[in-house]
Amino acid sequence: MFLFSKKKKPSVDSKKRLEYQLCLAKEAGADDVLDISACELTEVPSSAFSMCKVLQKKVLILHGNDLTSLVPKGCCTGALATLKVLDLHENKLTSLPEDIGQILSLQVLNVEKNHIKQLPDSIGDLRHLQTLNVKGNCLTVIPVSVGRMSSLRTLDISENNIRELPKELASVRTLESLILDAQVMSYPPASVCTGGTEEVQRYLCSEMDLDYCPPSQYLLPVLEHDGGKQEVDCVDGAEIAWQNKFMDYEKRKEQKQLEKMIFEKDLEEKQREHTQLLLLNNSRKEDVLLSVKLEQERLELGVSQQQKAQEAVRLKMLDKVRQAESVIMGRISDLLLDNKRQEKSAEFLQALEEDRIRMEHLTAITQEEANSLRKKEVAGAMQRMLSESCSLRLLQEAREAKTQILVSETCRSLDNLDKKFDQVLSLQQLDKSKAISQILQEEEMQKAAFETLQLQKDSVHAYIRNQIKLIEAELLQLTKLEVKRRNLDTENLQEVLADQRTALSDLLQQLLKQKDQREEELRLVLMELEQKSESNQQNYWLIQYQRLLDAKPLSLRMQEAAVDRDLGNVLCKLSAQHYLPIIAHHRITVEALRHMTAKDLSKLGINEVGVQKALLHWARERTLSDPLPKTAKELQQAGPSTPSVPQLLTPPLTPNTPLTPTAPCSDRFNSSECVVCMEHESHVIFLPCGHVCCCQTCSGALQSCPLCRSSISQRVRLYHG
Repeated sequence: MFLFSKKKKPSVDSKKRLEYQLCLAKEAGADDVLDISACELTEVPSSAFSMCKVLQKKVLILHGNDLTSLVPKGCCTGALATLKVLDLHENKLTSLPEDIGQILSLQVLNVEKNHIKQLPDSIGDLRHLQTLNVKGNCLTVIPVSVGRMSSLRTLDISENNIRELPKELASVRTLESLILDAQVMSYPPASVCTGGTEEVQRYLCSEMDLDYCPPSQYLLPVLEHDGGKQEVDCVDGAEIAWQNKFMDYEKRKEQKQLEKMIFEKDLEEKQREHTQLLLLNNSRKEDVLLSVKLEQERLELGVSQQQKAQEAVRLKMLDKVRQAESVIMGRISDLLLDNKRQEKSAEFLQALEEDRIRMEHLTAITQEEANSLRKKEVAGAMQRMLSESCSLRLLQEAREAKTQILVSETCRSLDNLDKKFDQVLSLQQLDKSKAISQILQEEEMQKAAFETLQLQKDSVHAYIRNQIKLIEAELLQLTKLEVKRRNLDTENLQEVLADQRTALSDLLQQLLKQKDQREEELRLVLMELEQKSESNQQNYWLIQYQRLLDAKPLSLRMQEAAVDRDLGNVLCKLSAQHYLPIIAHHRITVEALRHMTAKDLSKLGINEVGVQKALLHWARERTLSDPLPKTAKELQQAGPSTPSVPQLLTPPLTPNTPLTPTAPCSDRFNSSECVVCMEHESHVIFLPCGHVCCCQTCSGALQSCPLCRSSISQRVRLYHG
């Protein structure tokens, strides 16, 4: 609440109305009414009080103002002694003057719709008051002095907080109309109040032990003739003096009237000139507005055309993004569905693999196997595998080093690096023969080669690696699509991508855990083999390496021997060697495969859609010249130079093995660049959010993902090639 509030100044119209009403009341022959209502007054002008006293006004109308008090400073209520009607409704009065009882001639008092909280006790001195309207105020009680109003005929106390009436109201025998809120009254009871004024008066009379008489038996003086005798008897010397002063006042009033007429003529001339200037100004303003409007219409037309063109381009881009999104959503749903369906087949394959490892690696090495050891062949295979893994590691390290050096160094450093790399390769080639002899002698290197081959030959581990690469490709495409959508300002479509990305990142974390668990299981098997190996056994790890290359369970080898060689090659090309035991177990031939459908393959356990389509297409496209697969006997007759079917179906799975990801090709969008440096490609997956948005250099210093601001718990490196 403000301590000092500014008073609201009345408007020009209200000032003119006030001056006009005051002048009108002063004119000769004016009636007894002083009407200064709706003039936005905050206090009654002192001139109004003096005018009521001098001109003996009988009616004072002050409604529709902002009055907070009735009597201004320097005035008294006695100046209103001649009033018969006082209208104060629709103001802001909080109280009435304590000496309001001095207005003895008052017959009508209207204070409706104010803020009055209490009526003064002197209001009972208004013996000639016939109408009292206090409707719409804040009154809680009616003073007892109301019972002294011997002429009161109408009393309106509705829309207040009054719950009880004074018993002294029964003394007002002239009361004809009593208006109150009957439903909330407690005294008299609401049942009595709803009966009307007569019931209320009868109840109060019975409380006061008085006899009730109807108000029609009491005659009231007529309003127009009231107080006539007092006017006749009040003529004395003081009145003659007042009349002389009034005559002087009338003369001065006529002079003021003449001056007012002259002033009004001058004012009319000035107003004419002002209106002419306004007309000229308005015409000029209309011309300027017309020109501005035309220019604005032209600009709006150009802007609308430009917006339509941009909207058309934006719609085209959105269509392309929606198409890409639909493709990715379909592939992701297929991938998630295939992962769920392959759980049963994965358990079956895992059980087979455990049986194979338990049957083969935990058995003792016989003398026959030691005699049939192909040392040079096995050592050469070990050397090739180690050299391939070493060269792949060197290639990856050289590629990362080249990527970093290209930014900071010149072309000369690249040439030096290539020379050093050629020297390393030449040294490796020269040391190849030495490495073979060292492999034959050093047991630790043999053990490492066996462990590497064991990881490569393990079908479960290969399947997990393939699934991880597919999910990495899908996450890369999802991140590119999300960045593309964010550039196109389509935030409302990000939720679908976020759900898919979250599902893929959870699946990737699960597969990484399965991969580590599988590697740990293979290490435990290797430790068991090492504990059971004899201390005097020579070439132990070479024999195990050769057995791992050649041997499979006897039943599985016999079943795979009947599988068509071309069908096995197709499975190798599709990286689906883990389905070979299923085809061998069910003895599926090319002829049977030609008549099968995708549903039949799903029932057998081949749930990957791409593998299903490729097998069915290959079986139908095969020429009629070779309709049947070769039998195992024909394969044996082909000679020792022909490789066996198991060897063709289980090649060493190195990182260079081509994969067939389900994600769309990356050339559909621009290359994914790092969102931090914007120079290198993105190579790191952030988990758990699954965004692929940073290079390896920038990802090291980040604690949260730059796209979604979520904390980073794990980083996965991607290798493109």
